[in-house]
Amino acid sequence: MMERGKLGAKKDMGQILLEGAFIKAPELKAAQETAKRTGRKLTEILLTQNLVTPETMATVLSFQHGAPIIDLKQFDIQPQAVALIPENVARENSVLPLSVDGEVLTVAMDDPGDIQLIDNLSSLSRKRIRPVIPLHGGIKASIDTHYRLTAQIQQQVTQVVETAQAQVSAESMLAPDAVTQAPIVRALDMIITQAVKDRASDIHIEPQEDKIKIRYRIDGILHEAVTLPLGVHSALISRIKVISNMNIAERRRPQDGQFSTTIANRAIDFRVATAETTYGEMVVLRVLDKSSSVLNLPDVGFSTQLLENYKRMLDSPFGMILVSGPTGSGKTTTLYASLRSLDPSSRNIMTVEDPVEYRFSNINQIQVNPQADITFARGLRAIMRLDPDIILVGEIRDQETANVAVQAALTGHLVLSTIHANDAVGALVRLIDLGIEPFLVTSAVIATLSQRLVRKICPYCRTLGPVPPADAMAYQQEMQETRTDFYQGRGCNFCSRTGSLGRTTVIEMLSMTDQIRQLVNRQAGSSEIKTQALRDGMTTMRRDGMLKARDGITTPAEIVRNVFTIV
Repeated sequence: MMERGKLGAKKDMGQILLEGAFIKAPELKAAQETAKRTGRKLTEILLTQNLVTPETMATVLSFQHGAPIIDLKQFDIQPQAVALIPENVARENSVLPLSVDGEVLTVAMDDPGDIQLIDNLSSLSRKRIRPVIPLHGGIKASIDTHYRLTAQIQQQVTQVVETAQAQVSAESMLAPDAVTQAPIVRALDMIITQAVKDRASDIHIEPQEDKIKIRYRIDGILHEAVTLPLGVHSALISRIKVISNMNIAERRRPQDGQFSTTIANRAIDFRVATAETTYGEMVVLRVLDKSSSVLNLPDVGFSTQLLENYKRMLDSPFGMILVSGPTGSGKTTTLYASLRSLDPSSRNIMTVEDPVEYRFSNINQIQVNPQADITFARGLRAIMRLDPDIILVGEIRDQETANVAVQAALTGHLVLSTIHANDAVGALVRLIDLGIEPFLVTSAVIATLSQRLVRKICPYCRTLGPVPPADAMAYQQEMQETRTDFYQGRGCNFCSRTGSLGRTTVIEMLSMTDQIRQLVNRQAGSSEIKTQALRDGMTTMRRDGMLKARDGITTPAEIVRNVFTIV
């Protein structure tokens, strides 16, 4: 039953909206007619048609039903309360249990006037229901955050152990269609689903001496998700190998594979790698979410001026643009965003990649395949015979690929590629180290970029406050100004109490000016080239990062952790 102590006589919602001048009479009438015709709730129609804001709707519902308003972003949601309402019920009815106090269960709901729903929740939880209204909406996102699958994974794994399937499941995995209901299959599906919910970029399955540790990499940091008994290791690894088209009988040699699935109506690709460790095979699954990982160029992290300069470079009819940085620094994402900004309708854009992580409908992509003798260099030579305008080379890692790429840039093609180097100057030096003559480097290259990924402050819980003296000192050294207070994430429900939500890029770009060409041609040192680049207006990654810290996008600690190791 619902607590009714504070509820008084209810006014009609439409009347409240009109009296408060929140909506015009014709708009309200049209929405009411739509609700009657479709059977949908009036509140849903008003919100989806943007006739009222979520804040206005919360205020009106609070006045109408006497239910308090809460901010989900700041509310400390109790796991024991979440456990009282099944996930399918919460999703179907857009409700979220928040806290339990004795016999009272506080539940966030969009329509606190739905008496039948409240009675159903009361029967399910065996508690009295106290409805509250979320100020900014967001119930669905909170459901995704708080209904975790950890307990269900443990339950499925327990069934495997109890029924002694752990020893025989390796053979049963050979027929994947026949074992879709097997506990180990369901457990793996839940591990993957939870990783996607948590925005993980990688799933680590790591055997230990007496257990299996499952960790998710979220915003660049590994977090332990669940621990499983060691007895299910063989069955779990075999299942992954089967769906990834790998050899389940081979356990000593490293293997690579891939598979695709659909989670919450989103197409997700997974790249799989295995390797033998002291305690057994370790597996890492790279999560490639097509719906969220391919960004538009303005979303990558370029400052306004840098973005304008970079777009001018992309407009060049020929030349080479190199993006450098360590593995996992977002180089491919930047290049994909660059391709998306270009018009493929009047140009032939081609790529050679290893692997092709995302497929574009208007771009011709070639997959490196060593077994078929298709290397970066051979793929690039093939592209040169197919009348390309713009070429993306996944990585320049050897002299042969570097030579072909430089020749392509010199013969009227715009070439985009990645190269492993610590900074923008290092990309030029690395190209020379690969055997390219300095005069060819200066003739072909029009710009080099270097970048790192840093965590962004959660916008829902960021607060201004003092940072540790070491971080303040790092900011002062780079920016030549004293400041002790910066925005930081306090931790909330939307960021899983981490204080960060998503990542952005800190970037430096070196443009090939006449002065830098002269220095490269006479093989000047890296420090001399960098000094000239700074005179020419280059903003270093350190400074770009601290500018983002000053603007409340990230923290000084993130810049120190990711960038300050660069000399």
